[in-house]
Amino acid sequence: MSDSLTMQSIARLVPTGSRVLDLGCGDGAMLDYLQRERACSGYGIEIADDNVLACVKRGVNVIQLNLEEGLSMFDDASFDVVLQIDTLQHLRNAETMLVETARVGRMGVVAFPNFGHWPNRLSVAQGRMPVTRRLPYQWYDTPNIRVGTYKDFQALATKNRLNILDAFGLQDGREVRFLPNARAGTAVFKFERE
Repeated sequence: MSDSLTMQSIARLVPTGSRVLDLGCGDGAMLDYLQRERACSGYGIEIADDNVLACVKRGVNVIQLNLEEGLSMFDDASFDVVLQIDTLQHLRNAETMLVETARVGRMGVVAFPNFGHWPNRLSVAQGRMPVTRRLPYQWYDTPNIRVGTYKDFQALATKNRLNILDAFGLQDGREVRFLPNARAGTAVFKFERE
């Protein structure tokens, strides 16, 4: 998710000057943006060699780590904000990592493809798994090991005693606050522990 309007919408959720941990930071674009535009500091966590190199080239501090191994190297509330942007759907231990996000950060921000978006529903109703700009893979070659909806995340947050501070959808770089589960390809949540 590198679209600049999308990046700005998510970055707006991060208070200026925050210490940030970006889980699955990719090429470091978000953390670089937060450092330049919002005076943030912190680290990215990434496993792919080429992305780690891209982070270093951008001047983003990066730790090469498989998120499936957890975040035990970090103390409680080590960061002001922990980001999981397009990461949750790739993890086998998604619920554990969500809880760890809330433990390690005073606040968490999660964004993921919303399977409840109406074009996805239409595709499934027609008997096919969706292939969209937000979910661009066929069912057999997708890196996403799970799919979820905006409403699914609300239920998971409640189950894990997370207080949702802000929630909206993103579609074509615009925030969607009315019926986001049906009208947005991306779900975005800002939360903290109860």
